[in-house]
Amino acid sequence: MSYAIIKTGGKQFPVEPGQTLRIPTISAKAGQTVDIPALVVAGDPQIGGDATVSATVVGHGRGDKIIVFKMKRRKQYKRKQGHRQGYTEIKIEKI
Repeated sequence: MSYAIIKTGGKQFPVEPGQTLRIPTISAKAGQTVDIPALVVAGDPQIGGDATVSATVVGHGRGDKIIVFKMKRRKQYKRKQGHRQGYTEIKIEKI
């Protein structure tokens, strides 16, 4: 079983070949192939090494809306703001 741990967008993701996942937005067009640096490959630490994971960009999108609400009681202070985080959907081709 082949797996790797990749780091992109300040987050780490465990991946396997053929898997589809959503990562923070990257600047690549749909259908383009990208190489993402791998921290660990199948139990062998490769920190700072040249191990990479090849992935194809499936598409881009935006996540569900969340509400950010700030309030200070008895001070007449309320702020309501919405947020939608962007993502890139990728398919892992090979490790």
